[in-house]
Amino acid sequence: MTLSGRNLTVNEPLLIEEKQEFAHESIWKVMLRKFLKNKLAVIGAIILVIIIASAIFAPWLAPQDPSKQVLLDKLSPPGEKYILGADNLGRDVLSRLLYGARVSLLVGFTSVAGSIFIGTMIGAIAGYYGGKLDAILMRFVDAVISFPSLFLLITLVTIFDPSLMTLIFVFAVFGWTGTARLVRGEFLALRSSEFVLAARTLGIKNSRIIFSHILPNAMGPIIVSATLGVGGVILGEAALSYLGLGIQPPIPSWGNMLQSAQNPQIMLGAWWYPLLPGFMILITVLSFNFVGDGLRDAFDPKINE
Repeated sequence: MTLSGRNLTVNEPLLIEEKQEFAHESIWKVMLRKFLKNKLAVIGAIILVIIIASAIFAPWLAPQDPSKQVLLDKLSPPGEKYILGADNLGRDVLSRLLYGARVSLLVGFTSVAGSIFIGTMIGAIAGYYGGKLDAILMRFVDAVISFPSLFLLITLVTIFDPSLMTLIFVFAVFGWTGTARLVRGEFLALRSSEFVLAARTLGIKNSRIIFSHILPNAMGPIIVSATLGVGGVILGEAALSYLGLGIQPPIPSWGNMLQSAQNPQIMLGAWWYPLLPGFMILITVLSFNFVGDGLRDAFDPKINE
């Protein structure tokens, strides 16, 4: 059989599928090349892999129990017994840093996962349906944004008992507004696309169009927002823990390690104790920001390789 002057074979549909698969793979290869060209993003990704691996394997990497107190060794300088020194209660700083990474990353990842879910649902519904529903949802978003975030966090954590679950809940419930606006904008831009109009013409349900057709095309900005959001949550958790409203001792976190080292005598006489958790917060947040910037460039089609 011929069509437009060329022969069709039985294997031609397979060739078309292979070409489509190759095109799909090439898009991801292009994004990977863009990401790898951003040296800061690559460095940030390597640092994050090391930090995450250290947190996962903390029970095997930590030289001592992070809660074990040896008062005779308090504020011992870095040496053979304590590689990174001891804190004001004689606890191994390296062990507490490793276990503190678990707490900070757990709060960061779970809180952002919750806030991304809430923000994506609200933004997708508002952007797809538009009209009065969009106006109502966006006014609700504006109302949540109008509250001072740090003051709101301090108030809620004060009302409830400061704990790991309280922090995760607070950051997740009140950290979704930026994602909602971002997803809404993506849906407003995509809902008039030809593939969406074709899906509506075929009678496909709205829920399937939202989650199977539009949302996959909006995943790039959502991933970037999540990456940048983890660093912000880690910084917020450290701030609350430093104020005594976050993770409570004896559970180690980078924030409460700074809180216990805020004595001027400790800062001057045992410089390594406040320096190390502060450095870990700095390098982790910077790494997430670098990776987020790299992903943003990789997902942006306007940026040439």
